[in-house]
This record gives sequence, structure tokens and C-alpha cells, in this order.
Amino acid sequence: MDRMIYTALSGANQTLALQAVTANNLANVSTTGFKAQLANFRSVPIAGTSLATRSFVSASTPGADFTPGRLISTERTLDVALSQNNWLAVTLPDGGEAYTRNGSLQISAQGNLTLQGYPVVGEGGAITIPEHAQLSLAPDGTITALNAGDSPNATVSIGRLKIAHAEPSEIARGEDGLFRLSAKKIAESGGGPLPNDPQGRVMAGMLEESNVNPVQAMVTMINHARRFEMQMKEISHAEQNEQKANQLLSLTS
Repeated sequence: MDRMIYTALSGANQTLALQAVTANNLANVSTTGFKAQLANFRSVPIAGTSLATRSFVSASTPGADFTPGRLISTERTLDVALSQNNWLAVTLPDGGEAYTRNGSLQISAQGNLTLQGYPVVGEGGAITIPEHAQLSLAPDGTITALNAGDSPNATVSIGRLKIAHAEPSEIARGEDGLFRLSAKKIAESGGGPLPNDPQGRVMAGMLEESNVNPVQAMVTMINHARRFEMQMKEISHAEQNEQKANQLLSLTS
């Protein structure tokens, strides 16, 4: 009976964790560039000779689903979509770099180009946008500006977006939704930031939607709820079996 309780209790606990992952995916169905988090179950045997027949159920999170989302046209100059496995880089408060597929670039009150509130990394550092300038963005990430009153051919380059290339195994999602180098990649590269990809390209006036399928996510949540209910019934059955066993033992004593 205790084996049933071990499996059902740990399974119910991890079902709640999987439900939280699915709920987070569903909550980000409208988040630009969001990549669905993947999760699964796995069995973990309990160490010890007296517990060899017992096992826990553990949630296994293999990473994120890097399937590209659908591209939508916004006709906004500072909205960009990226080629597959390309990422925009931002500077974190601790000075490190993180990466995102969210291409909705914004201009801060100080005139700096930002993403999700973080300064965007350019080839030469942060990118500052002149006030009231008319901007254009080239496929290689070069941003040019035409100041008010200047002739049409007086555009100047003000910076170029850093476009990094990373395979799915080289990065991992952080709690803030941004991606960072995976432990394996850090061990290989020594922890340095990803280099700029000279072949990286952006599409101005486009955004990549979240790759979360809302219908599939809702079905998954229903399945998790039913699985949790089944595991609670198993725990109830184990309790009933124990009570009946105690009754039989009391009759024989």
C-alpha cells in the first residue's frame, strides 16, 4: 500500500507542477516571440535496500519548444522578426547578456533602444536614438536616422543590432523569460557572450508571435486536472485498503 501512496502522492505533486507550466504557456499565448516550455514525467527510484521497490514521480523539463511562431506584419520600423536560431541581445543589470526573440524594440525616455525594459546590445554597445529622427532598419540590423530638416540623402548610421546565433541546446530560459547560455555552452565557451552572427538577418515591420497553441494548451490542462483527480482517488483507495487491513488484523489478534 505504501508503494501506491509513494507513486500517487509524488505523481499528484508533479502534476500540479506540470499544470503550472501549461498555465504559464497559456498565459503567454499573446507574448511576442515566446517559446513554449516543455515538461514531462519521469520515474525516480528511491535509494536504499529497504525501499528498492518504491519510486517517486518527478517532473522533467527538457527545455523549450523552439518551433518558430507565425510572423505578422505591423508596418512599424522598430518591430523586427529574426531568422531561425537568431536572437537579439540585451544587457542585464549585472552587466551580463541575455537573449530574446521578442523583436518589439522601444525607445526609452533617455533615448536608448530597449527590449522588455533592458538596453539592446549593438555591435558597439548601447544604441542611442536621436530625438525626432526618422528611422530605417536594414536586413543586417543597421539602423539609420534622418534628422528633422535634413535632406533625404543625409541619413547617418547610428548603430547595428547585435544578432547572435544559438542552437536550442546552447541556451536555457531564465525565470524572467529571457534566455541565457546553457551550462554546457558555458563550459565550452568559458561563459563569454555569444558572438555577433555576420549572417544574421532581421525583417523590419514584422513580429514573431508566440508558438503556444491555445487549444492544445487547454486540452493539456484538462488532462492534467483529470490525472490529478485520478491520483487523489488512488490515495483514497490506499487509505481504505489500510483501514480494512487493520480491521482484519484486529479480528485475528
